[in-house]
Amino acid sequence: MKPAEIQAVQAHLRRLLGTQKLTIRAAQTRNGPVELLVDGETIGTVDRDDEDGEVAYHITISVLSEDLPLN
Repeated sequence: MKPAEIQAVQAHLRRLLGTQKLTIRAAQTRNGPVELLVDGETIGTVDRDDEDGEVAYHITISVLSEDLPLN
């Protein structure tokens, strides 16, 4: 993803989710993942999909069982 795309998606998600704590970090290596972070902690990835002339951004969020509170 290009820097302008990252900034636009980040701004949209911040407005949509009502938090400035969300950050999107560019891939650290070529073809590496674009990371979605909250308070500096990686919670998922963002992928760009360009199919049939339509561009969409897909977000995958991972929740580890060790991060869940005990019942």
